[in-house]
Amino acid sequence: MEKAALQEALAILLPGSVADATGEWLQLQVAPEAWQQAAIVLRNDPSLLFDFLFCVTCIDWKTQLTMVYHLRSTVSGHTLVVKINLPRDRPQLYSVSGIWRTAEFNEREAFEMFGVDFLQHPDLRLLILPDGWEGRFPMRKDFEDPVNMIKL
Repeated sequence: MEKAALQEALAILLPGSVADATGEWLQLQVAPEAWQQAAIVLRNDPSLLFDFLFCVTCIDWKTQLTMVYHLRSTVSGHTLVVKINLPRDRPQLYSVSGIWRTAEFNEREAFEMFGVDFLQHPDLRLLILPDGWEGRFPMRKDFEDPVNMIKL
């Protein structure tokens, strides 16, 4: 499916989202409260079939956080980047680990590095950092480490 056809299909299937076709891959902005239902549509709709979640990351813009999910359809070969803006003071988002299993570890990483609370996640605990790092988010731009003198 070409980018324009994919954009049209998404406009019909996910009317509250906003698509941007200016980059290499189509980007879709989704509201946090619509993300879980949108993920189900993206995964299961026969015209989309985004069955492969290959990258999840978070961006700290200092004023908000943005979760970024990269999806691909192994059936049709199209790729989509989904972005969800979250408030920095209390970032919460429903987990999609029940839809794409690969999200389980990626969401745990965003939880420990950025402080995003993934609701209904099956195992939301530290993944990389040692015990004692709970509540300290080293990938946020306001993180300061006096021992290693890290300041972003």
